[in-house]
Amino acid sequence: MALIRATCSDCGDVELRSRDLKVRRCRDSEAATYLFRCPSCAMIEVRNAEAHVVDVLLAAGVHSTDWSLPAELEERQHGAPITHDDVLDFHDLLTTSDWFATLASMTDR
Repeated sequence: MALIRATCSDCGDVELRSRDLKVRRCRDSEAATYLFRCPSCAMIEVRNAEAHVVDVLLAAGVHSTDWSLPAELEERQHGAPITHDDVLDFHDLLTTSDWFATLASMTDR
């Protein structure tokens, strides 16, 4: 099991084993991160990782998880963007006792 040096934002440099880190890679882009829990302060640190860093971590035996961007990013959007006033109106609606019925009647087609 390889020893890997990483940097905690509070504690500075820490030494970890490969089992203490995780690599996350996006299937849809070149984005990748690695994360670990600091052995000193127990805070979880997440860092962006370039391709060569990912390669080194994977070669050292770090577990990798692949993920995809949400499908909603590909959906066509219709209607005007939600405004600050829309959010306030929705908040006010939620304070009424019949908010669900009102909301359901607004979405009936």
